[in-house]
Amino acid sequence: MPNYWLMKSEADVYSIQDLERDGRTMWDGVRNYQARNNMRAMKVGDLVLYYHSRQTPSAVVGVARVVRESYPDPTQFDATNKYFDAKSSEDDPRWWLVDIEYVGTFETQVGLPDVKGEKALADMVLVNNSRLSVQPVQKAEFDRVLAMAGFRLQES
Repeated sequence: MPNYWLMKSEADVYSIQDLERDGRTMWDGVRNYQARNNMRAMKVGDLVLYYHSRQTPSAVVGVARVVRESYPDPTQFDATNKYFDAKSSEDDPRWWLVDIEYVGTFETQVGLPDVKGEKALADMVLVNNSRLSVQPVQKAEFDRVLAMAGFRLQES
């Protein structure tokens, strides 16, 4: 049984369309310990609600799948990268990431106001801690968001 997550990206930085084009990507640049810990808990096959956070309204726009479990984020070691962390070392990395692959794009996005207005989603982390960039999602919440989007997962 997979676990379920929500991962946020700005559409102008790396959109669901970018993920569709690339097929798969490493989820780099996370610099929040709680979000990092969530990625360290991810397993291959876990499913992800893909969320665009810097659009109006912010919305769940599609689905991705974890295809590689956590490993050190290489950007933390690159002094020319905006995610460089001088306090991190290759012997004791602070920041970890996972690889995800594209699963599908919603024809009907599920906006944050819709999520907040849905009684079945009242306990969702997105409703109660909307700033967290990588967050767990309960299976019932995942299924409800998919239903709101009119999206069906294809069996693999």
